[in-house]
This record gives sequence, structure tokens and C-alpha cells, in this order.
Amino acid sequence: METTEANERPKILGGCMKTRNVQALAADHNTLPADILERYIRPEMAVDDVLLENNSEEIPVIDMSRLMDEVSRDEEASKLKFACEDWGFFQLVNHGVPEKVIDELKEDLMRFYDLPLEKREEVAQLPGDLEGYGQAFIASEEQKLDWADMLYLFTQPPHFRNYKHWPSQPPSFRDSLENYSNATQKVARCILGFMATILGIKHETISEIHESQSVRINYYPPCANGHDKMIGLSPHSDGCGLTLLLQVNPVSGLQISRNGKWLPIMPLPGALIVNIGDALEILTNGRYKSIEHRAVINAKEERISIAALHAPGFEKTVGPLAEIVGEGTPLFKSVTMIEYAKLFFSQKQLYGKKMVELLKLNP
Repeated sequence: METTEANERPKILGGCMKTRNVQALAADHNTLPADILERYIRPEMAVDDVLLENNSEEIPVIDMSRLMDEVSRDEEASKLKFACEDWGFFQLVNHGVPEKVIDELKEDLMRFYDLPLEKREEVAQLPGDLEGYGQAFIASEEQKLDWADMLYLFTQPPHFRNYKHWPSQPPSFRDSLENYSNATQKVARCILGFMATILGIKHETISEIHESQSVRINYYPPCANGHDKMIGLSPHSDGCGLTLLLQVNPVSGLQISRNGKWLPIMPLPGALIVNIGDALEILTNGRYKSIEHRAVINAKEERISIAALHAPGFEKTVGPLAEIVGEGTPLFKSVTMIEYAKLFFSQKQLYGKKMVELLKLNP
């Protein structure tokens, strides 16, 4: 049975304007009117400075099995500290999510996007709903749009799930997503625990705050004409505490901001890409940094990814932890997570490190 909490939460956080399905647009892009395609053209793409894929700099790789091993733990924890403080991104290998769980979810996600549009739209966002199949952060008929569709769902804790938004096709989708959600929740709490230990505080201080998980499943259609002038996902940092990203198919598209340029990232086989979100930067009083990132479009191939977004529970407080601030000065305001979430989802467009800037005490 759906709980009142599960039913009301999307309405508390609001929704966005409905716009055209991008996967359907991509199928007919050669015959689309210019005024429709114009909404997806980004002039800034012509001047953006992108690092080449053969650049020698690569994001750190963290081996979770070495973190769990007493013999190698200190050495791997040192690498994790560097990743959190200097990069804000890392690839996580040997993370413990069963290969079968990952493969089943990947298969079901690809099958979902192979369904006819009318079947996919059985879980389309409704007016005022945040969850469901559609888009996010669209507030006007004039703003530029991302060349992507998303399926956004609340997944943790289990009583927050509202299954009317979860696709019933393919039939195994709900079980696959539930298994993956449970597994990644465990990984996130484990990693957050190690992050806390590195900061010199109890491991549960940060991990137990992050009770909430939602998933954003992204579909980026190819576009032969104009892919280099479009954005799949606008440059932004994640508002949550910790994101675990799984790339469903081997098509590159993720780029992170590094030294004023864009660095393309391709996941290692079997790896999860982990990144610090704004909430964790605020909780650690700026010790760990969230990083802007974006998704670009491929000319010939679709790209699918699923981001598991881990955030503090709605009754928790987002603000600098006293154990970290000590006798120092807090850099950010403290607000309840529900206030934080309302502020985040009230944004008219996804861009920049919005939440970090909004909560700075001395912006």
C-alpha cells in the first residue's frame, strides 16, 4: 500500500513544465521545424574549451576491496582523501554490487527505452509531479533545453517508493531496480563511512545522515546534425550528498570541469563513477568539493545512464557538521533537508553549483 508520505512528497517538491519527448524528436529530427530544434542549440558550445580524450590526466580509481582490507586500507584511504579533496570524482571498482544485479538492470533499462512512446508514457510525469518519465527544471517556453529524457524515481527508504511511477514494462523492471537500489545504498553508506573516518570523525556521522536515495535514469538520443551544438545535461553540480553513476551502454558523454576545461570520462568496465554533491560539500564545511559536470551528445549512438543520488533524510539538517567545524568558522547556513530540497527543486534551470552558492554565509 502506498503511504501518505510517498504520495505527498512529490507535490511538496513540485514538478516542471511538460515539453516534447526528445527520443521521439530524435527519430524525426531531419524533418523537424527549425524553431523546435533551435530550443536545443547552445551557442556556448562553440566556445567551450574541451580537454582532448588523450589527455594524460585521469580521475582517480578507488578499489573498495582494498578499503575493506586492513592490510591495504590506509593506503587506499589516502587515495580516497585525495579524490574527495582534489577531484570530487572517482571511479569505484570492486564495489560489491553483484554483476548479475547490474546486468539485469541494464537489460531492463534498454528494453524500457525500446518500448513504443505510448508505453513509456504510461509513467509520464503528471502536472505537479517530480517523479516519472519526462524532464526536469523547465520553467518557461523560451529557455534552452537539454537533448535528453529522464525517468526520475524515489527509491530509498522503501516506504518512500510510489510504484505508480515505476514502469510495469518490461515485467522484471521493478525487481531489477529494487535490487540495484538496495545494493547501491549499501555501497554509498560504506563509502560515506570511510569518508567520515578520513575526516577524523565517527564513520556513522555522515553515513547515517544519508537515508534518502532517488534515481535519475537518463536517455540521450543521438543527433547526426547538431550534436556538437547541443547539451545532453547542462553543466551543474549534484544537489545531493553522493552520486553513484552507472553507464548502461559503452558510449562516452560524461565530462567534468577540471582546471577551467572539460575533461571527458569513460567508465572502466564494471566501475561506478562516484561524485561529491553540494550537500556533502556543505556538511564537510568545504573540505570535500562538489564538481560541475555535463553530458554531451553522440552523433550516431544513444547513451543511457542511471545516477543513484544519495541525500540526507528529510528530517535531517544540511549544514556544517560541528565535529568538522570545531573552533573554526562555518562557511554555510544550516537548513532542514526538506527546506534544502524545496530550494533545489525550485530552480528554474539546472546550472552551476547553485546550492553551495545559495547557502554560503559570505557569498
